[in-house]
Formats: sequence, C-alpha cells, structure tokens
Amino acid sequence: MDLLPDLWRQEYWLPPGVTWEDMEQLADCDRPRPLDILLGLPLALGFVALRYPFERFVAPPMGRCLGVKNRSQVTAAPSPRLESFYTQRSREPTQSEIVGLMKLCGKTQRQIETWFHRRRNQDRPSQTKKFGEAAWRFFFYFISFTAAFTSLIHKPWLWDLRECWRQYPLQPMERAHYWYYMMELGFYGSLLLRISVDVKRKDFKEQVMHHLATIFLLTFSYCANYIRIGTLVIALHDLSDILLESAKMFNYGTGWRRTCDALFVVFAVVFLVTRLVIFPSKLIHTTLVLSMETFQPFVGYYFFNILLMVLQVLHIFWAGLILRMVYKFLKGKMDKDERSDDESEVEEEEEEEEDKGGEDTADQGGDYCWERSKGALNSKLSMLTNSCVLNNLTNHRASAVDRMRKAQ
Repeated sequence: MDLLPDLWRQEYWLPPGVTWEDMEQLADCDRPRPLDILLGLPLALGFVALRYPFERFVAPPMGRCLGVKNRSQVTAAPSPRLESFYTQRSREPTQSEIVGLMKLCGKTQRQIETWFHRRRNQDRPSQTKKFGEAAWRFFFYFISFTAAFTSLIHKPWLWDLRECWRQYPLQPMERAHYWYYMMELGFYGSLLLRISVDVKRKDFKEQVMHHLATIFLLTFSYCANYIRIGTLVIALHDLSDILLESAKMFNYGTGWRRTCDALFVVFAVVFLVTRLVIFPSKLIHTTLVLSMETFQPFVGYYFFNILLMVLQVLHIFWAGLILRMVYKFLKGKMDKDERSDDESEVEEEEEEEEDKGGEDTADQGGDYCWERSKGALNSKLSMLTNSCVLNNLTNHRASAVDRMRKAQ
C-alpha cells in the first residue's frame, strides 16, 4: 500500500538537502515531472504503427534501388506428419526422435534432417525484412541525432562537462530536450514491443538487456533532472548506430561491397572510440567524479552509475564481436554480420554437400562409363595389335621362304 509513496521519496531521486518543494521553484514547463514518462507508452505504440507503413511502402523502393533481393530457398516437401512435429513439438528433433520419425514417415535419417533444415530456413526472415528493419532504425537514429546535435551545439555542457552539474538539480529543462527524451523513450519502448517478431540474432539477450537499461536510464535521468548528461549519453550512442544501420542496409544490397566495407570501417572506428574511450573516460567519469563537486552521493547517484556500467559491459561485449569482424575483414573472409545466426549457413552448407554428393555420384557414374569405354578401347587396341603382329609374322615368314627358294 505504501510502496508507491515510498518510491518517490526525495532521498531516492534528489541530492541531500534538496526537496520536491525546491524543485517547484522552476516553472512547470521547465521542470521535469515524473508523470511525463507516461507519454512514452502512446509514443511507443505510435512508433509501432508508423513502422508498418514505412516497412511496407517506403523501405521496398529503397531496397530495389540498392539491389536487395531475397535468396532463393529450397522449400521442404509437404509432409503432414513432419509438419505437425515441427509446429507442435520441436524445430530441432533429437537423434531418438529422428529415429522415430524415420519409422513413422518411411524416410532415411538424411531425408529427415534435410527436411527440418529446409523447414527452419523457410521461417527465417528474408533480406527485404532485414533491410526494412535496418532502414527504419537508420532513419530514426539519423533524425534523432541531427535534432540532438542542433539543440546541443551551442550549449555549454557539450564543451565543458562541469556545466552538466552547475546549479544541479535546479536546472531549467529546455523543450527540445523534453521531446528528445520522450521520442527516445518511445522508440526504445517500441523496440521492446516488437522484439518477439523482429529478426533474432546471436546477441538477442544482450539486446533486451540494452533496451531495458536504456529505458531505465531515460526514466530515472528525466525524473532526477539528469537531463544534461542524459542528452550527451543518448547522442553519443546514436552516432555509431547511424553508421551501423547504414552499413547493414548496403550489405543487404547487391553491388555495394566497397561502400559497405567503407561504412563498416568507419563504424568500427567510431564505435570503439566513442563507446570504449569517450563514454567511460568522459561521461562515466563526470557522473562518478565531477558530479561530487556539486552534491553528495545519494541513491539515484548509485543507480544511475550502475546502469551506465551495465551499458559499458555491453559495449565491451559488442566491441569483441566488432573486432572479430575486423579480423575477418582484414583476412577478406567477412561475408555477414557476426550477430547473425547460423541456420542459413548450415542450410547452405548442407545443400552444397548434397550437390557435391550428387556430383560425386555423377562422377562415379562417369568414371564407370569411362572404365567401360576404356576396357572396350583396350580390347579393340589389343585385337588390332595382335592382328598387326600376325600380319608382320606372316609377311616375315613369306619373305624368308622366298629367300630360301632363291638360294636353292
């Protein structure tokens, strides 16, 4: 019953010696109010609704311009029993289940395994779907970062981080930064709402953790009036995300390999510099150290910095994936996003094996035919040779007889 009032205790959200009454010194339009956060939910639903026509009517023409094409897939042959098992029990049967399906369907183990691989591949997202997601995120990050940079370029705290804490928490909130916060909150909320239907990658759990940490950071920093440092954190993240999504867009196209490689190199440099150098050495440092020049630690101080540390751990994780991609890029072996799952890769390998097996069979048949032809040819050559030898012997014998007659 008393949980909600306790949640808003000023000791949690404000530095020692500052009360909610002190915050009321700011005008209503200049003061962040906790109830404003509720606007994030309708904005999230609005983003979900807006994304549908974007991916349906805007992204496809862009994809055609970049040469985005869906890969041809070998569909699984219709099999009601295997389909029932696939949809109701498991998409990846165990060895014992495969044996049971072999008896039930009268198929070999190879046929069962191939059917399940092809069936799983049918459920994989197409290239056009991946392109649509990347294009949607690119446009949001680009517009968001442009708006943030425009509103921050003349602000003193962009150039001097100590200005983030001057007169904190009695700092007036600018309307542009209010909408910047609300739009970011709504966007990440929409990503969470659609995460079950979006393309799943290897870092699915890390993505969920990142979205949740971002939403908590946005919510707390807004309520505690950490807006100045919060805008810097968001803008820093949006910068590298623009490059990532643009590189993915060109990667899904055809004939843009050099452009994709160039964008990837720029993205890798920007990501590593902003997330592993600037973020910890500047932004985390100012929240941990420089803020102590203005106020004493409180609950919100620890909570905010813990969330920043969570983001930094995720940055290190993704930096590892990026460095792996850089290594493959330098070796000339990078063909896909390291975060992509490997199901299609397995399918392609298996199809190659099947084709190879067919080719081997054909080669074996060809060898057999060649052996037969070679045997027949050898037989004919042998007959021809024997005939030539007999003729030579006959001619030699006739000439010897003639010489004997002449001698007599």
